[in-house]
Amino acid sequence: MAFPRRARRLWAYWRAEQRTLRQGFVALLISSGGDLLAGLALGFMTDSLTRLPGLFLLIPAAIGMRGNIFGALGSRLGTGMHTGQFEPSRERESFLGQNILASLYLTLATSLFLAGAARVVSVALGFRSISVWDYAVISILGGVLGSIVVGTASIGIAVWSQRRAWDLDSVSAPLVTAIGDVATLPALWGASYLVRIPYLTLLLGIAVAALCLVATVRGLLSDLPLVRRVVRESMPVLFAAGVIDILAGTVVEARIGRFLAFPALFVLIPPFLEDTNALTGILSSRLASKLHLGVIEPRPFPQALAWVDISIQFVFAVSVFFMVGLATEVVSLLTNLASPGFGTIVAISMTAGFVATLISSAIAYYTAIAAYRFGLDPDNHGIPIGSSVMDLAGTLCLVGAILLFGVNAHG
Repeated sequence: MAFPRRARRLWAYWRAEQRTLRQGFVALLISSGGDLLAGLALGFMTDSLTRLPGLFLLIPAAIGMRGNIFGALGSRLGTGMHTGQFEPSRERESFLGQNILASLYLTLATSLFLAGAARVVSVALGFRSISVWDYAVISILGGVLGSIVVGTASIGIAVWSQRRAWDLDSVSAPLVTAIGDVATLPALWGASYLVRIPYLTLLLGIAVAALCLVATVRGLLSDLPLVRRVVRESMPVLFAAGVIDILAGTVVEARIGRFLAFPALFVLIPPFLEDTNALTGILSSRLASKLHLGVIEPRPFPQALAWVDISIQFVFAVSVFFMVGLATEVVSLLTNLASPGFGTIVAISMTAGFVATLISSAIAYYTAIAAYRFGLDPDNHGIPIGSSVMDLAGTLCLVGAILLFGVNAHG
């Protein structure tokens, strides 16, 4: 009798959370739709990926960095609205001006770091790769171009939210992440055509690297207190996240032939990783709220309400990863990108998604309770840590499913 009672309680909880489920589905489907455009751009980058060995190491990190930098910007602006500090202003010393300047310094610093880290990792793991100057040109120019779009959108969303009395904390992160994914890939693709040009790449690489070094030093030593604090606190976390994302890129780079044979698999990557990150973020936020409210305790084994929130993740996952696989196949057919087939692409998405959801649930739960036990705010640590780890874990799940279903470079 215990099992039927638990099942009824679970069903009652799901019914009580109908609004949350509907909002979650809508948010996930919107972000997936946006990331299909990013995936489509990646599917058409096969020529650049063939021409520039090692380029894929940079792609997950460059995409993730836009979301990390400007997602944090949106979060800070949201806090500024709640505390009365935010006002639309072009003044350098204003709250908005200092946040924009800090995001600019972080963009340049992390773009340079990612270029060097991608080259070091490629050499350490024995991959054929482009030179460090090639990486610098693509990472810095592509990163800056993408950041102009994402940064402008982030500020526009903040100003619009203030005028409409929206909660920026609720609308900024998913929109900024989706815009970052869509904007960054075309920017990287465009920058990739400036490399391997005799002398030009070297001179351009040296110039943009020097600019980034100057910007990094100025950010760390800025006379503006908010700029200095944001740069100093954010840089170590962003660098660590970048290394994890580059490692995620090596998982695909090592098996690049399978993806080049079936570009539809490239289309699958952005929406799949975005949804694993979104699911991690949803669970992290719900658990953090329950910890703050004292509804659950930071125990090594989840309590009943934590298990219910985890169960919601799997309700989301079944439908979302089916739709991701279906949409990937439809987009690939419409654009004549080679695919391993409808059944295979859906099976890959759902199998990898199920395993990734298991992993993300564990990461979200234990990150939240660890932060809480150490006296830290789980709201500040759950999403960035979970996002970075799931970029690597999600990529491993996706490649594992591709191998499981026998997709190979020879079709």
